[in-house]
Amino acid sequence: MTRTIYRFTFDPKVALDDVEASLLLAVFAAEGLHGAARVRMDASYLLAAKRRVCVIDASTRVGRAITTIFTSFVLRSFGAESVRVERIRKATDALQAVRR
Repeated sequence: MTRTIYRFTFDPKVALDDVEASLLLAVFAAEGLHGAARVRMDASYLLAAKRRVCVIDASTRVGRAITTIFTSFVLRSFGAESVRVERIRKATDALQAVRR
């Protein structure tokens, strides 16, 4: 199965506490759409604060919902110039997505 993973990189001026809050709100919103149990089973994400990176697996409906909601939140909150979004298609590249 091909996995679609999104890597978000944030400008140094963006507070990572705010990024984490946006991610949690996106997860809560996905729970409203899909239910808490489905989110627990199907969601996969990581916030690497030291690297200023958030990685979300969008291979499932839940993951796509979280990615879409999170993207909307961070673009509106921090501006397009402060957030870089990359799509990563290979699961083998996922770990590299955090390390870059």
